[in-house]
This record gives sequence, C-alpha cells and structure tokens, in this order.
Amino acid sequence: MTGVGGAGEWLGEWLGRAVRAVGAWEERFGGYVRHPALAVGGGELESAFERLVERLSGNYPFFHPRYAGQMLKPPHPAAVLGYVTAMLIKPNNHALDGGPPTAHMEREAVARLADMFGYGTHLGHLTSSGTIANLEALFVARELHPGQGIAYSAEAHYTHARMCRVLGVEGHAVPADQRGRIDLDALEDLLRTGRIGTVVLTAGTTGLGAVDPIHEALGICRRYGTRIHVDAAYGGFFTLLAGQELDPAPWRAIAECDSVVVDPHKHGLQPYGCGAVLFRDPAVGRFYVHDSPYTYFTSDELHLGEISLECSRAGAAAAALWFTFELLPPTRQGLGEVLAAGRRAALAWAGLLEKSPVVELYQRPELDIVAYFPNLPSLSEIDRKSAEMMERGMTDDPARAVYLSTFQVAAPALVARHPGVHADAPGGRVLRSVLMKPESEHAVEPLHARVEELAAGI
Repeated sequence: MTGVGGAGEWLGEWLGRAVRAVGAWEERFGGYVRHPALAVGGGELESAFERLVERLSGNYPFFHPRYAGQMLKPPHPAAVLGYVTAMLIKPNNHALDGGPPTAHMEREAVARLADMFGYGTHLGHLTSSGTIANLEALFVARELHPGQGIAYSAEAHYTHARMCRVLGVEGHAVPADQRGRIDLDALEDLLRTGRIGTVVLTAGTTGLGAVDPIHEALGICRRYGTRIHVDAAYGGFFTLLAGQELDPAPWRAIAECDSVVVDPHKHGLQPYGCGAVLFRDPAVGRFYVHDSPYTYFTSDELHLGEISLECSRAGAAAAALWFTFELLPPTRQGLGEVLAAGRRAALAWAGLLEKSPVVELYQRPELDIVAYFPNLPSLSEIDRKSAEMMERGMTDDPARAVYLSTFQVAAPALVARHPGVHADAPGGRVLRSVLMKPESEHAVEPLHARVEELAAGI
C-alpha cells in the first residue's frame, strides 16, 4: 500500500469529507463577506505549493521500514484526519470557551491514558511535548518538596537535567547499571543524604529502551519519603504488553507512582506535538491556581488551562488522539498490536546480530530499540566505522538506502558489555535503530543484510 501513512486513497477521500463537513457547519451561522486581504491568486498558490513540495522532498523517508534511525514515523492517517478536521475550526483547549467539544475529548482521551497506567482518580492533560509534560511534573515536585533535589538516572533523557536548571532545583544523576537502568544501590546511597525530594524513573530510555526497575525502586523511595515520577514519554504505551510479552512488575508499579508522562506523538501514532502528564493525586491542581479577567467565564467547570503551565494549546491534538483511540484503542488488542510488531522486529534483529561475524549486538533490546556496532578491536575504530556506516547507508545506493542513527557510549559501559574491546578512547559512537513502525517486522532481514554489507565495506 502506498500513499500518506500507507492509506493515501482513503485519506484523500476523507479529508475532502472533512472540508465539506466543516463547511456545512460554518453555513449554520450565516454568510459573511471575506476580506480581500486574505485572497491569494491561483497562479501564486500553485507556484508556492510547488516550492513547498520541493522543499519537503529533502526529508528522510520516515514512513519507510528502511528508515531505522530515530524515533520518527508518520502519524496514523486517522490522527491526520482528526487533526485536520478540528484544525479547520481551530479550537483552543486552554479554556472551555475556546473549544468545549475538544476540551471534553481531551478529558476522555486522558482518562483512557490514566486507565492504561492503572490510575483511578487522577489529574492530567495533554501538552505540546514530553519536555513540557516533564517540566510540569518536576514543577509540582518542587512545590511539594521545596529546597530538595531531584534524582534521575544518568541514562535518563537530558530534559530532566535541563528542567532542573529551569526550575532552580538541584539535579542529581545516578549511575546506571550494565543494562542501562538506574543503579538502585547508588540511588539508595543518595537518598540517605536526605537531599532528594523526588526520584525520576524511566520506563524506556530513549538511548537503549531500558526500563528502570520501578517496582523495586518504589519500596526504597517510600522508605525515604521521596516522590516518584515516571518518565514514560517514549516507552509508556508498552505497558499494553505487560504480563504477556513483557515482565509486568515495573509496568504495574506505575499505578503506585505519583506522576507519569507519556508521548502520544511517539508510539500513540499522533502528529507533533502531543505529550501528556498525569498525577495520581488530583489535589496537586492547587499549584496551578490562577485567574484571568477574560478567559474562564463560560463555565464553572475546571478549565484545562487551570491545570496546565501552558496557555494556548491545539484542540486539534485532542481531537486527533480521541479519534485515533476510537479506532485503535489503548488496549493489547488495539494499539498494543502495533507495539508488539515493533518489539518482535527488535528481538528478531538482535538474534541475527548475535550470529553475525561482522556486527556485534551492544545489548539485548527490552522494547524496540536495537544498538549494535561493527566487530572491530578498539573503541576508536568502532566509533569511526559506525559514523561511516551511517553516512554510507544513506548515500551509497539510493535504491537500497538504509537510515540509521548513532549513540554515544562511554568506554566503561562498552567494555562492561564487551570485555574484548580495547578502550583506547573515553567514549565513542555505536549504531542504534528504533523499530517503531510495525512494517519493520517484515524488513529485518534486508536491513540486517545491508548493515552487514556496510560493516564489511561492500
């Protein structure tokens, strides 16, 4: 199947229906005179559109299974349809008077996310990104534990160190173990100092897809009276596989943590930007309290802007997520099928890498990220060859191009996993692939074959 997101024909038809449906809605309010300042000529439009298409053609083919680099894939056509339909109206989910229908859709979609994580009562909303969602969670953490620091794994996303600086909070990076997870002994040593108010645990690191032992950390943190925030921006939807394909313990423990972040614009098939933050205790809404002389006047209900640091937010993002969940619900049989295919692809590739004479598996994948490197004796050679393989993969043979990414590793981390490598540099690059698209499941063997050719210099 070809076309936008693999469904070009029906998306084209339904986008036309979306325009007609919104046009019919507009007609209910009567006609008016459009201002000539908004008019554009047909020739100008065609010329500008051609330039737009030409500029966009320089993108990498994120839709194709041969793109196995970063966490990028097109939104599902249903999400595009939901987004565009609402965008033509342009509701603002900051306040109910900016878009009552999409505000209610947001609450319903967020409730489904909360249910996915095992939260009953909750406070939550969508955000423009995982960065902002994590900022909000750490903001609440600061308000609850003023003067105390925030701890996170050295393998956690860099946003936590950055947001600690933004919030004026002392951040503490905790060493990771040999699987890229937070080291619980090092964490407890830090908690004994009494300097930590909140611990960030990661359900799927963006580097290797490692899942922190949330269930084990929970008891430790509770002994020291620290809050727990779970950054599941990348990996959160994998909770749909818990108990079947994945060990349920860390995923089930999220229900007992104080807050969690997930990005529907990653595994939730949504356009950018669509993040979400959820708090287990709705009472933390008191930290957002504010008033506006002109905003919150159409309803006594809680407005989404009253539980968010952001102001204007696209109601179209809520409509897109709500509509997608109507078709692919956040269940094992719905959206879980998409994640399961990507994880099967990662495990299958790991099996091929373990047998390869020219490429080594860096560590066995937990989710859908595979890290690997050319089989060379020293770290400096691995670094150089990895960069060369990524570049050649994109440029040597357009018909068979593969798009990979690199991941910077420290020498001790590499040697701990592969003692035979000579650590002649403090760090270096290995190769990394995120197999987010379910189509990757059917592309593993040709991907692997091409990577082996690149490693062998063919």
